[in-house]
Amino acid sequence: MASSQGTADYLLSQIATAGKVSARRMFGEYAIYCDDKTVALLCDEQLFVKKLPVVAEFLGPCEEGFPYPGAKPWFVISGERWEDHEWMTQLVKLIAAALPAPKQKTSRKKR
Repeated sequence: MASSQGTADYLLSQIATAGKVSARRMFGEYAIYCDDKTVALLCDEQLFVKKLPVVAEFLGPCEEGFPYPGAKPWFVISGERWEDHEWMTQLVKLIAAALPAPKQKTSRKKR
């Protein structure tokens, strides 16, 4: 079951003050970005956030899951938490701060 645009829009509205947030549709699901860094995945209407030590400390005991077959485990954020704008914003800021800056893409010259 693919995630809906409405769900992605709702999540973006909840984390809008975390930084420059956006979502990109990928294979029927969504990657959620903050300041050009992938901070979460929305897959099958479930929110998965990167499994980082700082996130584990912030979340405490948390369910883990796999956003797609063959993926490494990510933390699952329950739907009840989505409604807490301040908590979600803090979580996304924390993840974005812990991730390295995205690599600059090099352009290929056409021959």
